[in-house]
Amino acid sequence: MVVVVRLGRNEKCVLCNGLITKTYAAMKEWSISGHLCGMCYSAKISEHYPGKHVRMKSD
Repeated sequence: MVVVVRLGRNEKCVLCNGLITKTYAAMKEWSISGHLCGMCYSAKISEHYPGKHVRMKSD
């Protein structure tokens, strides 16, 4: 389950400390407290679910 939270300006990612444009909540299994940017969330998902990930185009 992906949880997207929209926050105010200047919100920073807890992993890379970069500014967040679209915020993601970490999975409980990751033991991360705070919000993630899209890049860090994608990286953590790849670690948690190894293998090839294919994005489906929604039409």
